[in-house]
Amino acid sequence: MADYFQEMGWSPLAEGEAPNHLLHLVRLFIDYNMFEELGETQRLPPPASIEAVNNLPEVSINEEGKQCPVCLKDYEKGSSAVKMPCDHLFHPECIKRWLTKTNSCPLCRHELPTDDENYEAYRKEKIRAKQRVNDIENLHNCMFS
Repeated sequence: MADYFQEMGWSPLAEGEAPNHLLHLVRLFIDYNMFEELGETQRLPPPASIEAVNNLPEVSINEEGKQCPVCLKDYEKGSSAVKMPCDHLFHPECIKRWLTKTNSCPLCRHELPTDDENYEAYRKEKIRAKQRVNDIENLHNCMFS
């Protein structure tokens, strides 16, 4: 089983390093569901990081009849398209304009990394909360099955 620091993806404080007290406040908000109370869960995701957008691979279109889900125009055979990590294809100018507004795929909402540290911490905490629910359910099923 992972220790606290491994689970959180953090490292212990170095010699002479002071803790960040704002993290304790954020943890308090998370523990008492204050983000929902403050409307933080209603916030739109920030744009994708420039590095993530620039690292998206471009592929050549070999088939006819496919269209870009953003602009709904057909791809020309031999033209290039950007492939998202979720395997959806888009015109380069369409998806890059989209990703300057939000960090997710327009079709399946697969999220790319952002440059916003607060949003990344919030997203990581959401993933951990889902994992904790699954772990508790598995534990319950093991004990009472």
